[in-house]
Amino acid sequence: MTQTQLSTLTTAAVGGPAGKLVTAATEAEIIEAVKAADAAGEKLLIIGGGSNLLISDKGYDGTVLRIASEGFVVNSEDSCGGVSVVVQAGHNWDALVEHAVKHAWSGIEALSGIPGATGATPVQNVGAYGADVSQTIAAVRTWDRERNAVQTFTNSELKFGYRDSILKQNTIEGSPRYVVLTVEFQLAIGRMSAPIKYAELAKHLGVEVGQRAYSNDVRREVLKLRASKGMVLDPSDPDTSSTGSFFTNPIVDAEVAASLPADAPRYPAGEDGKVKLSAAWLIDRAGFGKGFGLDSGSESGGRASLSTKHTLAITNRGGASASDILAVARQVRDGVQRTFGIELHAEPLIIGEEL
Repeated sequence: MTQTQLSTLTTAAVGGPAGKLVTAATEAEIIEAVKAADAAGEKLLIIGGGSNLLISDKGYDGTVLRIASEGFVVNSEDSCGGVSVVVQAGHNWDALVEHAVKHAWSGIEALSGIPGATGATPVQNVGAYGADVSQTIAAVRTWDRERNAVQTFTNSELKFGYRDSILKQNTIEGSPRYVVLTVEFQLAIGRMSAPIKYAELAKHLGVEVGQRAYSNDVRREVLKLRASKGMVLDPSDPDTSSTGSFFTNPIVDAEVAASLPADAPRYPAGEDGKVKLSAAWLIDRAGFGKGFGLDSGSESGGRASLSTKHTLAITNRGGASASDILAVARQVRDGVQRTFGIELHAEPLIIGEEL
């Protein structure tokens, strides 16, 4: 029997064979597949859009469950309460954002162009350009593998943090306790966006930070910005063959932030006076410029490198292995640690390997 190469199911295009691949197109099929794997004592890896996974070249010797449920249902829509929309876990995220903008549902337009499935968005509280999904998620319906029952979490119960949630905290090596079935969003109705919080985006829109813009303008400019950084999937562009941002922006104590050069970007982290730094700035200033690793004599053999458009993505230039990508990641992480004493943490889930 031919085994599926997991490289074909991930945006970084790396990963060895799946022990067993199951595709589930409905909620019932998802639950049935999870229960079967658990009853058999098999390891379980969940894949949606494959945009946040770096899987070992050895593959995965358990069950790989590909979530392929699609569609959404509008529960309510009125000018006072806004729109409540329940989305299947496997539904393409950007397709949802595009529909929302076209139908004057406001709140997720700044999250345009992010690859992957909707069910993955609450797990790491996906965000970009000053917005994240915790601002619009009302509830997440899951299958609790420990209790063998459906478990619904409200927004507050999800314990959202920076690229974090209770769902992520209960996931080990890509195997979650809570398997997302549907995500409910509560969105405002109107052609105007949520307030623009990101200075670069505000500048491109010609508004001040905190002001609103037309949502379709926000989507257009976000897609332009993401494309300029190689963050919109394009099969013809190796800079987009990645997991997106490989490292999260570090959140540090104020005194650590104060020790950095004056031009280091700093943002309030909203918790105990802590400060969020720019991982991209740290990487660049530690000596790792765009395209680092492209040299065939490098540890990755030139097969993997930092994007030529943005230092935060590690890209598959063609024929790269997970080991190649991790070689670049380790050099960058260790270099930032040596230069600034700050540890970078990986954003994607790393399966079967360690950074």
